[in-house]
Formats: sequence, C-alpha cells, structure tokens
Amino acid sequence: MDIEEVGKQIVDAVIKVHRALGPGLLESSYQTCLAYELRKRGLKVECEIPQPVVYEGIQLDVGYRLDMFVEDLVIIENKVVEQILPIHEAQLLTYLKLSGCHLGYLINWNVPLIKNGIKRMVNKL
Repeated sequence: MDIEEVGKQIVDAVIKVHRALGPGLLESSYQTCLAYELRKRGLKVECEIPQPVVYEGIQLDVGYRLDMFVEDLVIIENKVVEQILPIHEAQLLTYLKLSGCHLGYLINWNVPLIKNGIKRMVNKL
C-alpha cells in the first residue's frame, strides 16, 4: 500500500471513530480505538514508539514517543485540546524529521466536527 492510500485509510478511520465516540474522552481512548480500527483494515500499527534523537552520531533516548506509527510510513500525533497550537505542529514536524518519515497527521479529537481537527503535515514529500 502506498503512502497516499495509507493516509486515506487513516482519515477514514479517524472519521469513523469520532462519529462513534464524539469529543470529550481521553487521548488514550481515541488512540486505542483508532489503532483497533486501522488494524481491522489490515494495517500495521505501532503505538508509543520511542523516537531517539541523534546527536554526534549517537542515538539518545530523551523520552520522545510517537503516538502511532502506521505501516512504517505515517506518524499520527493524537491530541485532546481546546485548539491546535503552533507547538503541536512543531512537535509533529520534529517527529517527521527525526524519523525520516514524510507524512504525518495531527488529530485533535476534541472538536464537534472531526474534519476541523485533522491536520495533514508533510516533510519533504
């Protein structure tokens, strides 16, 4: 499956999960349900993956964790916030750069209409 098809599956799954649950739950609830939904679709999903920082050629675990990594291609960063801030976007962009991935989604589940909570971000795509 190519990266764009994975992206389409992610957006479709996010919409399905949000329709079922609505806003107001904890981030972990959405992440667990989204992982389940994506796995049902046959996608490989890993959660809470350590993301090291490389400094002077050495990988250092400094506590960063990717919320979700789908098909070894796409990063999903889940949020339950009043609004997405530039720091949230910077966080996902940093994860994309550190991992060498090209596509990520910043999902704010705390919105009445989920299309307003999905932010697609690319790194050198």
